[in-house]
Amino acid sequence: MEPTAASESPSVLLAEDETLVRLVAAETLRDAGYVVREAGDGNAALEILKTTDRIDLLITDVKMPGMSGYQLADMGTQLKPGLKVLLITGYAQEPLPARMVQAGTRVLYKPFDIDELPVMADRILMRKR
Repeated sequence: MEPTAASESPSVLLAEDETLVRLVAAETLRDAGYVVREAGDGNAALEILKTTDRIDLLITDVKMPGMSGYQLADMGTQLKPGLKVLLITGYAQEPLPARMVQAGTRVLYKPFDIDELPVMADRILMRKR
């Protein structure tokens, strides 16, 4: 799911349950030229994914109440085939499931410098600024 025109900004759905982290991450992505939709949990993010809105990249925390980032990514890629996914986690857990590796899902481990977020998004979307 690449932007439909060269002048269109890529669209990101950011799912993060920690409000301050979400606000800072969203602002950093917006400053880098992304259109950002925010969700405070997996269920809210899923509702956004069910719309016809274009979402180029899902950035989601792995550990959220109610629905994990893994579950959200699985449902999101079913709803929007070709959706790119970046998982954020503070836990060194088991490796990504094979289906996520094959789909190109990437992981960013906490703690990270907030400026790394748009750089990683650019890489995933093969975007040049």
